[in-house]
Amino acid sequence: MAGYTDYPFRRLCSRYGAGMVYTELISAEGIVFTSKKTKSLMQIYADEKPAAIQLFGKNPDIIREAVLFTQTLNPLLIDINMGCCAPKVCSSGSGAALLKNPPLAGRIAEAAVKASTVPVTAKIRLGWDQQSRNYDEMIHILHESGIAAITVHGRTRSQFYEGSADWQAIEEIADTSPLPIIGNGDIHSFDDALGRLAATKCAAVMIGRASLGRPWIFSKDFVEPYVAGSIMKEHLNSMIDMYGEYGIILFRKHAVKYIHDVPGAARIRHDLLHTDSLEELFKIIEIAFEGEHVRF
Repeated sequence: MAGYTDYPFRRLCSRYGAGMVYTELISAEGIVFTSKKTKSLMQIYADEKPAAIQLFGKNPDIIREAVLFTQTLNPLLIDINMGCCAPKVCSSGSGAALLKNPPLAGRIAEAAVKASTVPVTAKIRLGWDQQSRNYDEMIHILHESGIAAITVHGRTRSQFYEGSADWQAIEEIADTSPLPIIGNGDIHSFDDALGRLAATKCAAVMIGRASLGRPWIFSKDFVEPYVAGSIMKEHLNSMIDMYGEYGIILFRKHAVKYIHDVPGAARIRHDLLHTDSLEELFKIIEIAFEGEHVRF
């Protein structure tokens, strides 16, 4: 989700029903060592609340310092990501790599909790691989460390996003965990979310990749094609407001998500990626969503 869940996108998700939104994954080291770019990712705005700030790191002392700064921005909570499968994050010993070192994960969680005046949560996967599905151990350690709730993605790190999320495991975890569990993985619609909530004792469910190009996924109301096109144009305008003309380039990755299932997507994608003209982009969007046969 890095590079996608900036303020313009989070604001749309909030408007269309997301109970809470999360910042992009932010490096604790980047915060402590005063990376201007890193700190810019942390800004929370009034029209996207409630919002959480999501951190990653491998050093308890640095996590503590990052949390002390982060809480001054008034997030609803601070989330420590121990489930990110990105090679760049894991190779540094952070993210899902902490699944291989539960005691260190516990020390990081404890440092964050002691430093914070807002609740601290954590996100994990089922384990590093199928041979080390140690989610019970991780949940026990995180509970002992003072974590307030845990998001569980129903895959191991070695799976990345392949195969299907193991919702049977999530259901068992939610049934036995002393902490509130947020279920995550393969939720593709509003109805999917309701179904998972009804079938498990999860306190909430988290939607990630399925929201890209579909920020209305959090709403129970069907979105007609022409409304989808309007949302896409609003998103583009918000990107320009925030980033200037460079927002057009940054929007391209969102654009291809919006038109993924639109008839003629390959041609439309080519057109979207080969123009820097706002007027031309609006014309392309209007043409892409003018047919009432387009469904979401």
